[in-house]
Amino acid sequence: MASVVVVGAGPTGLTAAALLARHGVDCLVLDRRPSAHEQPRAVHLDDEVHAILAAIDIDFASISWPGQGLRLLDADMRVLAEFRRSSAAGRHGFPEANMFDQPDLERLLRKKVTVVDGVEVTEITQHGDHVRVNGERADYVLGCDGANSFVRKAIGARMQDLGFAQRWLVVDIDTDADLGQWDGVHQVCDTRRAATYMRVGKSRYRWEFRLRDGETASDYQDLRSLRPLIAPWTSVEYLSPRRVAEYTFRAQIADKWRDNRVFLLGDAAHLTPPFIGQGLGAGLRDAANLAWKLAAVHKGGLPASVLDTYQIERRPHVRTMIRLARLLGAAMTEGGEAGNLLRRVLMPRLHLLPGLRNRVLSSETPALHRSELVLRPRFRRTLAGTLCPGFIPDRIAVVTAESHPQLAAWLRQGHASAAIIRPDGVVLETRPGVLGSALRPRP
Repeated sequence: MASVVVVGAGPTGLTAAALLARHGVDCLVLDRRPSAHEQPRAVHLDDEVHAILAAIDIDFASISWPGQGLRLLDADMRVLAEFRRSSAAGRHGFPEANMFDQPDLERLLRKKVTVVDGVEVTEITQHGDHVRVNGERADYVLGCDGANSFVRKAIGARMQDLGFAQRWLVVDIDTDADLGQWDGVHQVCDTRRAATYMRVGKSRYRWEFRLRDGETASDYQDLRSLRPLIAPWTSVEYLSPRRVAEYTFRAQIADKWRDNRVFLLGDAAHLTPPFIGQGLGAGLRDAANLAWKLAAVHKGGLPASVLDTYQIERRPHVRTMIRLARLLGAAMTEGGEAGNLLRRVLMPRLHLLPGLRNRVLSSETPALHRSELVLRPRFRRTLAGTLCPGFIPDRIAVVTAESHPQLAAWLRQGHASAAIIRPDGVVLETRPGVLGSALRPRP
């Protein structure tokens, strides 16, 4: 078997395997399904994650559709607030919001890695210097097997509930007809029937509706029953429902993400409500954070202790994003009639708050916490832990205004004359002329 076994062939597992291959580590992806999953699920990735895909030569632009922003509506479909987004490239060289069809992305990723379908992992045992998966030896195992992860159970990790659970109906429809709607995300802020509409691609659209007590997806399995829900957006006669499914949007995070040589990534480690579009992105960030570290330890370039930084860095970051998604979801869907009234009063005035538009539309996520590989001073602002704009090196690299003129303004704004960039694009440190203990080779 390969040095690293990835359990689960969703985008997180496939990306992790492709990143490991980029760093010269042989990897095998096992998936319990008999073939690739053809149903749409995730629909949004930001420019930070687009840059990760570009680093493994995935032409994400060929299958994605730039997002146009966010429109907040009341129950009568009146616009409460609107935040339009430019489709021009952002700080990482890609559109800041990108809509896509998940099966298209998985097809591109599968071309980069070795996948064996139809294999269900039922046994994981650790033996000091190796792991056995269904009896076969590997050096490491990455659990990318989703919300009901077997790998998570195998290492004794548990999901911690962060206090959010809503049942929603998710409807994907294909049509060549023009629905005549603005192409950004429409969010209906209504406690009686919160809803989301978005154009995902040239001929694909998604609706999400919060289910009421007693309702299930089985109540909406044909176009006739769906008509009353989608009527505010379209009266087009010929529509082709591609999928109608019920989801419970949850906010959860695993209490531990690693047990010796076994790691959790993606939905196996965390579940995020979809209100800020960061569910899948969080999994791909996990893959980018862990892959280069695992490769460096595997090859003897860094000590095994750096693998502890995976949870130290990623878990607080994910927790922050989950809390933001939970807060936004509650703000748009909770509060009863009083909440609806408050939204009608406040949301039309949001544009009056300085800088709010940029904050709502910003795709920049928080800096990573201090770790062995994020050398941040405690009481001074620094670029350490943030992402270097538009630059993900193959190996740890030092950038200066002279070596990378396109980064001169970024360095200057960060009060740095040089920055050390990790192979996931994260700034390790910015102390001028000093590379830091984390870069010293293993004795």
